[in-house]
Amino acid sequence: MKRFFVQVHEISVFSLRFFKELFIPPYEVGEFAGHLENFGLRSLPLVSVIGLLMGLILSLQTKPTFTRFGAESFLPAMVAISVVRELGPVITALVVAGRVSSGIGAEIGSMKVTEQVDALEVSSVDPYRFLVVPRVLAGIIALPLLTAYADLLAVVGAFATMYTLGGMSWELFMTSTVTSLSIADIVPGIGKTFFFGFVISIVGSYFGFKAEGGTASVGKAATSAVVFSSFMILITDFVLVKVGILIFE
Repeated sequence: MKRFFVQVHEISVFSLRFFKELFIPPYEVGEFAGHLENFGLRSLPLVSVIGLLMGLILSLQTKPTFTRFGAESFLPAMVAISVVRELGPVITALVVAGRVSSGIGAEIGSMKVTEQVDALEVSSVDPYRFLVVPRVLAGIIALPLLTAYADLLAVVGAFATMYTLGGMSWELFMTSTVTSLSIADIVPGIGKTFFFGFVISIVGSYFGFKAEGGTASVGKAATSAVVFSSFMILITDFVLVKVGILIFE
């Protein structure tokens, strides 16, 4: 427990430095574009599968219960609210954390153990500004877009189930889905993903910079980044859900 809270403190200090370095030139536009592609475009295939399966599985699991109580028409609303509010943001963040946060930890960790980070300092390049800031910005921008895309695919997956098993029309399905959603569902659901993207990138960068010794520390950095970022996503989600309830309800 002591080690955990020490790491939380160190990551907090590491994170605060981001807001200081963010507005200091030079701005690494090329690095930002490359990391945005890695965080966003290269995650699309995985997010596509997860989003579609999320809607399919959720609707398949709940349809028998709704049918038993004669409430099958409420299934689109249930799927839409569940996915947009909670399942879409959290599952997408956890999946992306497994792919991106580990990659960030391993990449920066390998640069640290091979003394490339020291070479940047010798070249008068701030390693934090060059390696961390573009990655965090890419995470903050890319994850909300990925989550919105996953939510849409989940709705499509739910419709595929309803159409195949119940013959529900697209018009009826979309009417029920759209009318069930409100601003109090959409804003907290998408808004929390900005924080998740920040967590994924900053935790991966932190453990990458902590790597020292040989190549074994690189693997340890990647593993620690995934585990800790996933845990912090869930903690952040709990806090943001409570804040959302106080604001919107």
